Amino acid sequence: MRKLFAGLVVLLVSGVPALADPLEGLWKTDVDDGAYAYVDIHACSAGFCGTIMRTFNADGEYQSPNIGKDIIRSMVPAGGGKYTGEVWRPSNDKIYYGKINLNGDRLTMKGCIAGGLICKGSTWTRIE
Repeated sequence: MRKLFAGLVVLLVSGVPALADPLEGLWKTDVDDGAYAYVDIHACSAGFCGTIMRTFNADGEYQSPNIGKDIIRSMVPAGGGKYTGEVWRPSNDKIYYGKINLNGDRLTMKGCIAGGLICKGSTWTRIE
């Protein structure tokens, strides 16, 4: 009887898809140093990561060497649509303390120094 119950639980749980976090999806960044990107934010072992999928400049789409690299690293929920972790800025190859504030199909991404006291931000829009 115990094996039958355990089997039913496994069957039920395996058939139910996991709920996606509202942060997950494809996002368009603001223009930074003349270029912008499409970033796929997804669950990863450290929380949430954001991988650069496509890049664009004034001439259109181009093959940046940053495609496939994580711009968002180790982002974890902090409650109320907020997330904290690390962000990488490709234009200067630096990693900053990162903050995300999610509001529907827009997110405000901030990279900070001095323990989060001085921040520079941009607004991203959801594509998918």
